[in-house]
Amino acid sequence: MRIDRTLSAMAAIFLASLPAAGAYAQSSDNGPPLGGPAVSGVCLLSREAILANAKVGKAASARLKQLADQAQGEIDAERKPVDADVQAYRSQAASLSADQRQSREQALAQRMQKVQADQNLRAREIEATRIKALGQIAQYEQSVITDSYRSKGCGLLLDRNTVIGGNMANDLTPLVVQGLDAKVTTLSFNLEQLPANGGASGGAQP
Repeated sequence: MRIDRTLSAMAAIFLASLPAAGAYAQSSDNGPPLGGPAVSGVCLLSREAILANAKVGKAASARLKQLADQAQGEIDAERKPVDADVQAYRSQAASLSADQRQSREQALAQRMQKVQADQNLRAREIEATRIKALGQIAQYEQSVITDSYRSKGCGLLLDRNTVIGGNMANDLTPLVVQGLDAKVTTLSFNLEQLPANGGASGGAQP
C-alpha cells in the first residue's frame, strides 16, 4: 500500500534553476563570449532571470514554499494514522480469515484514497496559487519592461535565453530588475481554494 509524497516539492519548482540576471549567453562550446558589435535597436530580456533576482519574485517564491510546507504538514498528519494501521494490518494478516482480510483491506484502501485525493487537491491548489502569483508579478513587470524598452531605444526585443552568443550590451534584464524593485518588493497571497474533484484516481492495494 503506497501513498505518493510529492507535495513538498511543489514550491521548489516556482523559480528553480533560473539563470542569474548577470549570466549572459555564451558560445555553445562553453568558450568565451562571442562578443562583436552591439546591434542597434535589438534588445534582450530574460523573464526567468527577472523573477529569480527581483525582490518580489524572491518574496513570492518564499511565500509559495511556506504554503506548500503547510499543506504538506496537513497531508502528513492525515496520512500518519493510516500508515500505522497499514503496518498493523500487515503484521496481523496471516492470522485473519479471508473475509476479515478483505474487509480490512477495503477499509484501508478507502482511507488511503481519501488521503491521496486530498494531496492531489492541495497540489492543484499550489499550482493555481503559483500561476496567480506569476500573473500578479507580470502586471507590475510589464510597465517596467515597456519603460526600459523605450529608454534604450529598442526596436526589437528577443528572449535572452534563446541567444547563442554575441554582444549583450542591450540586455534589459538588470534594468528591469532594478525598476521592478523600485516599484514592488513583496507580494501577499494565500492558498487558492479549489473544489475537490471527486476522489483519487487509481486503486492502491495493501
